[in-house]
Order: sequence, then structure tokens, then C-alpha cells
Amino acid sequence: MTLSVLAAANRRGILCMVGAMAFFVTNDALVKFVSQSMPAAQLIFIRGLMSVVLVLVVAHAMGVTSRMREAARGWVAGRAVVDAIATMLYLGSLFNLPIGNATAINLAAPLFMTLFAALFMAERVRGARWLAVVVGFAGVLMVIQPRADGFNPYALVCLFGTLFHAARDLMTRRIDAGIPSILITLSTAVAVTLVSGAGTLIQGWKPFGLAELGLLALASVFLTGGYYLIINSMRQGEMTLIAPFRYSGLLFALLLGYGVWGEIPNALAWFGIALLIGSGLFVLINEKRRRPALTVPPG
Repeated sequence: MTLSVLAAANRRGILCMVGAMAFFVTNDALVKFVSQSMPAAQLIFIRGLMSVVLVLVVAHAMGVTSRMREAARGWVAGRAVVDAIATMLYLGSLFNLPIGNATAINLAAPLFMTLFAALFMAERVRGARWLAVVVGFAGVLMVIQPRADGFNPYALVCLFGTLFHAARDLMTRRIDAGIPSILITLSTAVAVTLVSGAGTLIQGWKPFGLAELGLLALASVFLTGGYYLIINSMRQGEMTLIAPFRYSGLLFALLLGYGVWGEIPNALAWFGIALLIGSGLFVLINEKRRRPALTVPPG
């Protein structure tokens, strides 16, 4: 792969990662409203059913439904199972941890992704990338400000969920490039829906109205878009360069928190935001300097 092609792939990967985080955060905000009146497993199951239908419609429009068997085989199926496990581990810990602590652990994913890429994918991890990941995570901690007394054995469950999320992204890189991303999205949506459906047998089922159904329908659109974009982000460029931009999700969460709930960060959080933005800019500037501009040789 030439430098220009790799640079273009990295740009697409970064844009897809930032877009995925925006979609996931919007989905989380919508789900937060619905969770006040509906059990978590039921909520995820209904949203998952809508997501599966939406993906099937899109896959049909793209003309790839004849290849649906590929969504249930090999790395695609394995990735979907790992994603479903990661989702349930994270949600299980979230119900028993302060949200700040759970979010902080979950946003350690770029650290694990960078480590996995170096160990299992032979990606060369330069010092600048490690610095960006570590500084970005420090910014996350300053924004979230998790409490020491909030950590309990469920923190270990959350950590395992984060490891599974990082493993999921590593597995995405192993999937054959010829398999359409929409089929990987379908496999993920089906797996999460099946697992949450089993969860409803334990948590039970509550009646709901059109308002909840409408919010979940909208959430399913953002969730599906997030699935598709994060899959594409992991199939582009260098994983160790793209991973730190997962932190952008926290910035979107802060914007929503201010716009919807009127939440204003304190002084320490503002410093953390500056670190987050600075680490992202540092990565981009460093990559631009590292890759010399390609010139067309004279006739």
C-alpha cells in the first residue's frame, strides 16, 4: 500500500470512527429516556429487532441479500458473538457501577486496541501514538472524574467487557475485505438481539406505548449507523492511528449533556476536554508531518 493510499484510508477510518461515536452517543441519549419505564433487556431486544429489519432493507437495496449466509460464518459470526458478549458485560456492570466509573473503564478500549494491534497485527506503534492514547485517556478521567468508592467487583466485569470490545475490533480486521460491511452489521444486530431476547426471560416484560416505540425506532437508526461506521473504521487504515478517535464520543456526550440536560463541565473537566482535543490534533499533525507530500515526477 502506497503512502497516499494509506493516508486516504486513515482519513476515512478516522471520519468513520468519529461518526460512529456521534451515532452511538445519540442512541444512548434516546435509550436513556426509554430506560426509565422499560427493563434494559426488553429495550435492547425491541431496538434490536428494529435494527435487524432496517439492516435487511438496506442490504436488499444494496443487492447483497443473496450473500446472507456469509453473515453467519467464520470471522463474521465470531465477531458478532464477541460483540454481543461485550454488550451484555458492559450493561451488566453499568447497572452496578456509577456511570462515570463504567464509562472510564469502557473508554480504556483504545489502550487495549493499540496493544492488541502491536501484539497480534504487527502494527508498528510509534511513541507519538502511545502518547496520544495515554494523554487522551487522562483527559477522559478528568472529564468523567470517577469516584474511588464507586469501584467494586463489577469493575472487573466492565473491564472484561472492554477487552471484548477491543477484541471485536481486532476481529473486524480479520474479516475478508470482499464481505460487505452491511452483512457484518446484520450479523452483529442479530447476535445482540438474540442475547437480549434471552435476557427478557430473566428480567420480564412491561407494557409500553407509542412514545417509547417511536424513541426506540429512532435509536435503532442511530445504532445501526454506528454499527456500520465502526465496522468501516476498523477496515480502513492503521488501527493504532484510528483507535484514539474513539474518545470523540465523550465530546459528543458532553454536547448532548449540555444541550438536553443543561449539564456544564467543571474546571477540571474543561482541562480534560482540552487534553482530548489536543491529543486528537497532535495525532493528525504528527501524521501529516510524518508522511511527505507525494509529488508527480516530471514527464
